[in-house]
Amino acid sequence: MQGTIDGFSYGVVTPVAAYIMACVGGALGLRCVVRSLLNTESWKPGWLALGAAAIGCGIWTMHFIAMIGFQVEETAVRYNVGLTVTSLVVAIVVVGIGVFVVGYRGATPVALSVAGVITGLGVAAMHYLGMAALHLNGEIHYDAVTVALSVVIAIVAATAALWAAVSIRGFLTSLGASLVMGVAVSGMHYTGMAAVSVHLHDSSRTTWAGDSPTSLLLPMLIGPAIFLLLAAVVVMFDPLLVLGDSEWGEKKPRQQPVRQAPPQSAKQDIGSPSPHWQRTPTRTDLRL
Repeated sequence: MQGTIDGFSYGVVTPVAAYIMACVGGALGLRCVVRSLLNTESWKPGWLALGAAAIGCGIWTMHFIAMIGFQVEETAVRYNVGLTVTSLVVAIVVVGIGVFVVGYRGATPVALSVAGVITGLGVAAMHYLGMAALHLNGEIHYDAVTVALSVVIAIVAATAALWAAVSIRGFLTSLGASLVMGVAVSGMHYTGMAAVSVHLHDSSRTTWAGDSPTSLLLPMLIGPAIFLLLAAVVVMFDPLLVLGDSEWGEKKPRQQPVRQAPPQSAKQDIGSPSPHWQRTPTRTDLRL
């Protein structure tokens, strides 16, 4: 028997909330990567790791907020705790690999290709690992073509995100890039969900283990949400800003040569005149 799937049981609430979380994670991650690249005094591995964790948490949170709206009318849906947590770890690790590759190698075609493929496959693995955590009175089947399309979307989205992380500098452009990232990640998720079909078991087989979406997912989402909030605080209240440096550590290095220029030019003006002009201040000094 074919199950009746509803991916929007709460209407537009879950997709909109999921999209917002994906955008928040992407925006924070991009700013962390930009900070590591433009401020040579910052601890680069720390900022890259923070950016990877922010993007990974944003993607994972997006997925499971969207899954709160997933239901099969003929059966209850439960989740395996271990696989759910593992999917979060996978998301952070694979995004970290891609971020560190482009963070140290730059936006070269080879680096972007390798990092984009690894990260995209990892994001897809996170999605389908999260789907494997589902327990219900039936079997989940996937359409191969739609699954392949979702993986391609994940790779393209990951490559574009990594390119934006090392190429985009301004705040507004980073914000725009995060909005595009949210669309891409959400598109990958719902494309993958379009590949899902459920074949129900016999009605006599009605027992299975696991936690319900509200009892498992909502408490688990609190942790990543708090982490994203703390990451936002770190980005907004960076210690370098408190010390008075410019937003990205660029104004101070530019002002130092300007301040040092007048003494240097003055010395050059004194040393440059002809011997006739050099004797004039000497006579004035003798008169004084």
